[in-house]
Amino acid sequence: MIRATRIAAACCVAAAGGCATLPDTEFLSERYVAQSARFENARGPLTARRSAAIVAELKRRSGDLDVLDKQIALEQEIVGSPLVVGNRVTLLQDGPATYKAMLAAIAGAKDHVNVESYIIEDGAAGERFAEALLEREAHGVQVNVIYDSVGALATAPAFFERLSQAGVNVLEFNPVNPLSMKKAWAPNHRDHRKLLVVDGRVAFLGGINISNVYSAGSGVAGSRRGADSGGGWRDTDIEIDGPAVAEFQKLFLDTWEKQHGKPLAKRDYLPRIASPGTEIVRAVGSTPDDPYSLIYLTLISAITNAEKQVYITNAYFVPDPQLVKALVEASGRGVDVRLILPSNSDSALVANAGRSHYAELLEGGVKIYERRGAPLHAKTAVVDGVWSWVGSSNLDWRSALDNDEINAVILGRDFAGQMQAAYARDIAASDAIDLASWQRRSLVLRVKELAAGLWGRLL
Repeated sequence: MIRATRIAAACCVAAAGGCATLPDTEFLSERYVAQSARFENARGPLTARRSAAIVAELKRRSGDLDVLDKQIALEQEIVGSPLVVGNRVTLLQDGPATYKAMLAAIAGAKDHVNVESYIIEDGAAGERFAEALLEREAHGVQVNVIYDSVGALATAPAFFERLSQAGVNVLEFNPVNPLSMKKAWAPNHRDHRKLLVVDGRVAFLGGINISNVYSAGSGVAGSRRGADSGGGWRDTDIEIDGPAVAEFQKLFLDTWEKQHGKPLAKRDYLPRIASPGTEIVRAVGSTPDDPYSLIYLTLISAITNAEKQVYITNAYFVPDPQLVKALVEASGRGVDVRLILPSNSDSALVANAGRSHYAELLEGGVKIYERRGAPLHAKTAVVDGVWSWVGSSNLDWRSALDNDEINAVILGRDFAGQMQAAYARDIAASDAIDLASWQRRSLVLRVKELAAGLWGRLL
């Protein structure tokens, strides 16, 4: 009940939050204006000629999809962060594989380790990370940790005090206790990011918190175990090696500064590094401090520009009308639109709120699947087999309006192929929702959906 507990806490303080609204997305279908794509590598911006050659090669390998021109142009205008070439991106599924890679990176740290996580629990998983961080701190590596106040409500203060006493810089994001604030009290503004940056050279991000629910694998092959069976949650992270790490590092440092953390020791936070791979990556960070949600608009723009497929996996699906409209309109254009959502959730309220939209989506041609077994916590998308999306952001109002979130765009067929293979495995472990069957669901379920839908803005 991790999500349910934290939703309850957040809802209790929601009235203290602002009255933010989602941006109007109508302009996305008309906004595209041809402009030169801008790319960077480890040495800085590339020439216009080199950038044009990269786009041409992407289009050649991807079947000359117009989505590349349109999406790159819109993302440049919406987000502003560069597309960075020369990276190696590794797809990580579930806790055991992700934790193994993260702990190995921490063990090899020479200069600094920056951790930002919505949830850091003090159970066995948290202790493994604490020991790894303390070991590096003892060897002169600077360790900086940001945790969310609501996300860590169940974590004993002694857990963070132990880190602080050993020299780790620990920062509580927007403390629920107003007496602990160093800035204006904003209890509804939460840090939902999951980010690890080591030596400015490798970054991990996605949906995985530091929690015991990731201690085991999810049984991706199609287990029918229930949500309380003891199996690990199904989630997705990525490991990025290369110059794009600097863009994620900047987001961490910006959060530290905005939260008035104590001045950090001078370290090599933005080293110049080689290009270990061929992947093209854009960092996309969102915060309520922005005029609008960069992550929300980026995803809507990708759906709007899609020509062939939109494959989305998401843990907490409480869509606003514009997102529903974008999905249905994409399906109406002949795009194969598919959603994989959880059948078992740690929040029945969120699950029922999402299901209140199923009928409209199914009638609009959107295919919906509910994954069996372990709770689904991943937040990913693949568009037209060339545009991939991995991060912390859910498809709900809270992620779009109230949370700091962090996602990555990866351009290219190779990584998208890995994403599509993982998507196929999750489809095999899911049950398709049929419109005719859905329309025959019980009155009890309909009432639950209606009641939950009334809370949508707070979920």
